[in-house]
This record gives sequence, structure tokens and C-alpha cells, in this order.
Amino acid sequence: MWWGVGAALVANALYSVGFVVEKRALGSLPALSAGRPLRVIRVLLTSPLWIVGALALAAGFGAQLVVYRALPIAAAQGIFVSGLVLLLLLSSAVLGEESTGRERYALGGVLVALLMVVASVREGEDVVSGGAPWALVLLVCVPALGAGVWLYVQVERRAAKRHRVPTSGIGYGVAVGLLYGVSSLAIKGTSSRLTGTDLGEAALSLLASPYPYLLLFTAGAGLVMSQTALQRCRASLIVPVCTTVTSLFTAVLGTLAFGETLPDDPLLLALRVGGTALALSVLLAMPRHDPQPAAPS
Repeated sequence: MWWGVGAALVANALYSVGFVVEKRALGSLPALSAGRPLRVIRVLLTSPLWIVGALALAAGFGAQLVVYRALPIAAAQGIFVSGLVLLLLLSSAVLGEESTGRERYALGGVLVALLMVVASVREGEDVVSGGAPWALVLLVCVPALGAGVWLYVQVERRAAKRHRVPTSGIGYGVAVGLLYGVSSLAIKGTSSRLTGTDLGEAALSLLASPYPYLLLFTAGAGLVMSQTALQRCRASLIVPVCTTVTSLFTAVLGTLAFGETLPDDPLLLALRVGGTALALSVLLAMPRHDPQPAAPS
């Protein structure tokens, strides 16, 4: 269990550094539009700094594969979201982004919620699942992908209107978080297939499952959507929202899909369910728009 915790902390650091480096690179790139995905990819690949950030995220993906081999889904999500503290520190030091008081209180609420989830895990009592029925995985993932893309399109339409209130990025974060939630379940499924010593047999088993195809879609669509949103909004807001949605989606639906049972102890069950409900409540209470800039004197 503890080497899984270590891998999760490494993944946290890699993801935080990757997002901040990408945000720094996006500031010097032309405006991106999710409606032109090929142009988005072409523009991103012209930036060496952005490529460094993308490589950090890819390394975080590799660490996440290790995590899901060692930890239950709910416990892994609790540790992943704790990395938001490092992200906020980096976004403040490197990007000069300042969170509002309400957002800092919200982040504190999210951390408390996910500490509750982590506290509900007991070594030796939680079972790490090795797989899930494909039909059930698709039943969970396909509607989430549709909802994420639909929500992103709606936010884009509102953002294109004249005289709109400046968006804080909540809608973008929720939409991308749903895609990354599906990706997280696909990573969990992929890790369960990469077992044994016969690499050829493992590869065939993986290709016969829906997981690599879910990963390909979420990687492509998530790249275009997340980078467009990250260019327009503060990393210190959009990434925590995205991470919270991803973690809640994965912890709740992933636990059900992969058959990882909830704790039998009433106190541990209350911690896990209460922590999930608190994180969702904080997300719904966060401001939907950035404050209007002060008028020049």
C-alpha cells in the first residue's frame, strides 16, 4: 500500500508541474479554439516549453498506472486531490495568480473532504479490484463523455456572446473533469490488464478491451479542450475544479464499476460518503464568474 502512496505523491508533483509549465507556455501562444483541433495541436507543438509540461503530465500518467495497482480507487483519489496545495503554491509563485478568499476557503473545504476519504481507508481491509465488466464500464463512461463535450460547447457559446460576464472557468473545469474521469477509469482498467510476465498476451488482452480506445479519445479531446480552457482561465481555479470532478467521478462510479466495496464500519463509511458529499457541495458553491475589472479612474 505504501509504495502506492509514494507513487501517488510523485504523480501529484508531476501533474502540478506539468499544468503550471503548460499554462506559462500558453501565455505566449496565439489564441486557441476548440473548434479548430488540428490547429490547436499544431500550435502547441511549436512551443518547447509546452512540450516540457506535456512530458511531465505523461510521466504522471505512468505513475498513476502504478497507483491503481496498489491502492483502492477511493483512496487514490483522495491522495491525488491533495496535490492541489502544491498546484496553488506553484501557480502563485510562477504564474503570479492570486485566489480570492472564497476560493481559498473552498480549497480548504475540498482538502478536508478528501482527508475524510483517505481516513476511511484501512490497509488490509480494502480490496483492490482487478477488473470490471466492459458493458458496465461503457455504460458509465459513454454518457459522461457526451455530457462533458455538451457542457464544454455550451460554455463556449456563452463565452462568445458580447457583453458577457467574464467566466471563471467553472464550466470548463467540470467539462474537462468528466473527460478525465473517464480517462482515470480507463487507466485503472489498463493497469488491471498489464499483469503477468507475458507482454504479448497482456497487449492482446488490452487491445481486446475498450480501455485503450477510451484513452485515445479522452487524450485527444481532453488535450484540445483543456489547453483552450487553460489559456483563457486561471490555472489556480480551473485545475482544482477539474481535479475535484475527476476524483469524485472516479471514486464514486469507479468504485461501483470495479466492484470495490465500501467500508463495513459505520464510522469509516460515514467518512467516505461524507467526504464525497462535502467536496461536491464546495464545488457547487464556488463562484461561476470572475469579478468585473475595476473601471479606470
